[in-house]
This record gives sequence, structure tokens and C-alpha cells, in this order.
Amino acid sequence: MHLFTKIAIAALIATAPTAVHATDLLTVPTSGSQGLPIADSGFDWNGFYAGVFGAGQSSSIGGTQFGLGFDLGTNARLEFVLIGAEVSVRGLGAGAALNAYGEVVGRAGLALTDNAILYAAGGLGASFTGPSESDALLGGGVELALADGFSVDARYLHGFPITGANPKDQITIGANFHF
Repeated sequence: MHLFTKIAIAALIATAPTAVHATDLLTVPTSGSQGLPIADSGFDWNGFYAGVFGAGQSSSIGGTQFGLGFDLGTNARLEFVLIGAEVSVRGLGAGAALNAYGEVVGRAGLALTDNAILYAAGGLGASFTGPSESDALLGGGVELALADGFSVDARYLHGFPITGANPKDQITIGANFHF
């Protein structure tokens, strides 16, 4: 499990320079005789999105598993703050065993730039197949807008067992289409 945690941290650190270098920092003039300028704020984070992602999960019972999933969510950006909610489903497998896992996650974060968001995430997850498990999820991630209506996302979540006594470390890397 320590190797998986190190890989997850390395992936988040690897995406951080891209997010910071993406565009100019948000600035607001503090003095002057003119009013505040009205300008295009870059990427529009408000509204619904859908996406696909690759997932990796490590647990003491299931070992390391990899898979694919999809998500649906909504965001609202209020100045420098982003809030949102997301529902996702993924299939994870190792060898012949396949496990379907679903999540409902809320997220809140800060706009690092017009095109980059750093956020904390928390919610609930449950296994649909295999042993009956449910988890409280807590973690965070970074999302970077690359084009109008398109962003990439990297996230780490730790699953604290509610039922099943199987703590999990999860990492996802994916793409979202905003509309």
C-alpha cells in the first residue's frame, strides 16, 4: 500500500507545475480612478460536465486494482471559490475478479488561475459487486482546463470503511467535457 500512496502523491505533484504554469494568476486592481475592468474570466467552470477516467485502487483485501469509469457532475464558481457535486461509477479488476464501485462526492476548492482549480473532496462510496462494502471518502485533486469545454483532472481519495473493514487508497486521472 505504501508504493501505491507514493505513486498517487507523485502523480499529483507531477500535475501541479502544469496547473501553476497554465495561465496568469487572478489579479484585481487595488487602486486607481477607474472602475474595475470587465474582462473575460477564462474558462467557464459553471454548469454540468461528464467525463471518463482511469482508476487505480489499493486495499488490504483487494490488493491493487485498475479500471475505467465515468462521472457526471455540476460546478458553480463564485469568484475564487468552486463548489460542486459528482456521481461516478467505475469497474475495477485484478486478474479474473471484477468489482463495480460507485461514489457520490462533493468538492470545494480555490481557483489558482482562471484555468486551474485545486480542491478538497469528500463523500460516500459503495461496492456494487463482490463483498458488500461502503466507505466514507476524503481527499483532493487538481483540475486544469485545456480548451473551451474540456478539462483534465487528477484526484486522490482515501476510503475510510463504514462496512467491510477494508480501507482503500484511490487515484483517478481523467478528462471532463463541460456543457
